[in-house]
Amino acid sequence: MELVHGTPKDIISNIPDDVATHILDRLPLQDAVRTSILSRNWRSKWTMLNKLVFDDNFFEYLLEIEGENNYGRIISSLLLHLKGVITKFVLYIEERTHRVLDVEDINNWILFLSRNGIKDLTLCKENGPRLKLPTHLFSCLELKHLKLVSCCFDPPTSFHGFPNLLSLELRSVQFESENFGKFFTQCPALEILNFGFTFPVGNVKLAEIAKLANLKVLSLLLFSLDNTMITSSSSIFELVDSFPKLEELHLDFIKFKFIEDDAEKTFPTNFTCFKTLKLSRIDLCNGIMLSCAFDLIRSFSNLQTLEITASYWDDSPALGNCSPEVDYHTMGSLQLRNAVFKDFKASDEKLMFAMKLLKLHRASPVAEIDLCWF
Repeated sequence: MELVHGTPKDIISNIPDDVATHILDRLPLQDAVRTSILSRNWRSKWTMLNKLVFDDNFFEYLLEIEGENNYGRIISSLLLHLKGVITKFVLYIEERTHRVLDVEDINNWILFLSRNGIKDLTLCKENGPRLKLPTHLFSCLELKHLKLVSCCFDPPTSFHGFPNLLSLELRSVQFESENFGKFFTQCPALEILNFGFTFPVGNVKLAEIAKLANLKVLSLLLFSLDNTMITSSSSIFELVDSFPKLEELHLDFIKFKFIEDDAEKTFPTNFTCFKTLKLSRIDLCNGIMLSCAFDLIRSFSNLQTLEITASYWDDSPALGNCSPEVDYHTMGSLQLRNAVFKDFKASDEKLMFAMKLLKLHRASPVAEIDLCWF
């Protein structure tokens, strides 16, 4: 401790409140609360927290000191002690936590957050029945980031969307309304969409997602769309062409099938910002699917990162030519900096596909392609 004019200078105790809050928000919640023992001035600084993360680490800590039956009471008490605006709230409900957390408590927490300007909300449930979202959630109009896992999405008829929402992630979400696709059009500012497996399958149409003109990052499980497993590659190109600001695209082809497409394809060419393409669970025995993959690759001349994961489904019937020809002259404008090929089981088809990838143009002669075999 430094002496200034004979008086001890206590740096920790004199940290400005905004700096202290900045530090506390980056600590695990239990550690942030324990800073109250640092000094008298720090006794209540944790009550200025803006970000709350109730994850596995937090609940394991509570289990050691309080027992699982007190989870709900402790979280409610924490919320009541906070004095600042809560901008971020994360709740991970794993199987053990699900047994002791009361749904009514969760509803009250969401109500509390809706009155405190919440901007970033994550609700993740691992097992058991899906969490029915309280209607209070749909009054959180300041939301900018929303992640829902294993939830039931049933907005009231008075709900008109989240006008400020920038990112949305949905996985294992059940839609109670048949018109859920309309929800996307009510989020005009949306820039990031991660759309995983949803129920019922096909409740969202490609045409509805295509209306999100501001999208920069798009991740889609194609099987969940349009109530069908079979489509043409042209429909994918039409979808991609709807997003002039797109920077990153991730398509998951699990259980997805193509039909022959004789229509002339119009490849998107105006994506100056596009940098990352990820294609997951591609059936390398399906010539139509492979042709679509290479067509996508060559469409993005500024592509820097390419990641391809092969399908592990062994019962997929081979369709078309298993080894489509690739126009490497057309591919010559690519400037790849990072390419990763992931697979679960080596085979002749996968080796042929890897060889084609190795021939793609790269930004540097020393750039490498990673081949991950399992």
